[in-house]
Amino acid sequence: AVIRHPSSLYGSTTPPAPPPMKELPVGATVAVTGICALEDSNPYDQNVPFNLMMRSYNDIVVVAWPSWMTVRNLARVISAMLFVILGISAWGWTLKRKVRRQTQVLAARAEAEAEAERRNASLQQQRSRILEDINGFRPLVEVLEGITELVSFQLDGAPCWCEVSDGPRLGRYAAETDGLRTVRESIMSRSGPPLGTICAALDPRVPAAVHEKEVFFVGSQLAALAIENRRLYSDLVHRSEFDLLTDIHNRFSLDKHLDAAMAHARDDASIFGLIYVDLDEFKQVNDVYGHQVGDLYLQEVAVLMKRQLRGADLLARVGGDEFAVLVPMVHRRADVEEIAARLEHCFAAPVEIGGYALHGSASLGIALYPEDGSSKDSLLSAADAAMYVNKHMKRAATERIATEGIATDVPPEGECETDRAPGLAGDD
Repeated sequence: AVIRHPSSLYGSTTPPAPPPMKELPVGATVAVTGICALEDSNPYDQNVPFNLMMRSYNDIVVVAWPSWMTVRNLARVISAMLFVILGISAWGWTLKRKVRRQTQVLAARAEAEAEAERRNASLQQQRSRILEDINGFRPLVEVLEGITELVSFQLDGAPCWCEVSDGPRLGRYAAETDGLRTVRESIMSRSGPPLGTICAALDPRVPAAVHEKEVFFVGSQLAALAIENRRLYSDLVHRSEFDLLTDIHNRFSLDKHLDAAMAHARDDASIFGLIYVDLDEFKQVNDVYGHQVGDLYLQEVAVLMKRQLRGADLLARVGGDEFAVLVPMVHRRADVEEIAARLEHCFAAPVEIGGYALHGSASLGIALYPEDGSSKDSLLSAADAAMYVNKHMKRAATERIATEGIATDVPPEGECETDRAPGLAGDD
């Protein structure tokens, strides 16, 4: 199909530029209208080439556009699909990697949180156990060792120990020559000098952390609480079982030891003795010299009687001027009587207190278990009754001597009566 253009227009020698060709897609079906010009005039040839002479581009019309199902288009579609598949695969791989990384991060975070929770739970458990031990009966050494283990646990296993003032060193000790950074925290008491020091040996390459101060502070507070609480408990136990004035056992402690002695005697079929001691005319000491001298006299008398006892014997103050002695490990009454005689003899010499020579005496009563009493009350009653019998006998003897005219209180020749320090009634 050809469109012919004139070579010149209006006498011009230069042919004008032809208009642009009509763009037709490759593979389209077109209808062309024009004059057919044969290139070969032999009509007998079966196939004769010809040209269509068109008047304008409008003589060619697209009847059907080309199908998109072409190799080129298919290659494009396949290429696009491959690019999409590769893109989706890359996006999926990137997403999977990102999800895996996030999963690892979340797992690590969850594990760290779980480890922190386990660590905190273990820490709280150790603290609770230490507080229970402080208020319980666990030995102080074990409590302080538990506190050093708690501090060591919070410092990632660093050696930790406790140095008690005038006491031992407890815990895992590390010498300063080991090249470690030693940290010390004083164990301060609520009143008075420090109770000791809590120490830890840390890696010098690791800088000091902020929580170290808190760890040492809590450890020192727990150690101070343990030491002071145990000392307070020991002091309360001592006060509950010992007389505050004479520092010997009191009535409560005597009852407890009596129960234990009777249980032991029943198990072993043995005997023991009880001596009841009552100071004669002690009221005169308070009336003449004052209560301060009377207290000093009671303290001195307690010391004198303790010197006459054996190591297993127990001296207790059961009243103002009344004492009792528990005498275990005896075989017969004579053994108890011997100890009673020693106690009575310790009043023979005067007691020097504040420049005064106090002459005193005591009445004693003896009871033997189970001969004189099979229970605590009956045994105490028997010893008390024996003491009162002895006191009345001494008083009756004194009155009989006074009635017969035997003057025992006449001062020796050359000595005035006022030169002698007043003493207890019954002094010879």
